Amino acid sequence: MSKVWSYEGLDIQEGLKPGSNNFQYFFKVKEGEGKKCNYCVWIDKEALAQFDPKGEFDAIVASNREAWSRWVKEKIDKKDFRNVVLSLDRDGQKEINLEEMEEKLSND
Repeated sequence: MSKVWSYEGLDIQEGLKPGSNNFQYFFKVKEGEGKKCNYCVWIDKEALAQFDPKGEFDAIVASNREAWSRWVKEKIDKKDFRNVVLSLDRDGQKEINLEEMEEKLSND
């Protein structure tokens, strides 16, 4: 994780998923030593050019990090501590509850 900050008494570690070929940016929310939840931003490969013409991950983070941090703060303000992905593709964005996704995958 590349950056650490605090909000409402919680510590947030954020950064790109190391070694991933896909764009996956994580916000790990901790309370003390314990994990509270993860918020993630995933960008579909076909949508990368919408965020940076060359699809460079660091440039995408630099230009979008502030907006994604606001999204994290809104989640915390609403006490929404589910593990959630903000999935961005060519058609727009949607939030996905990771627990529901994992349940669906385990039932298939």
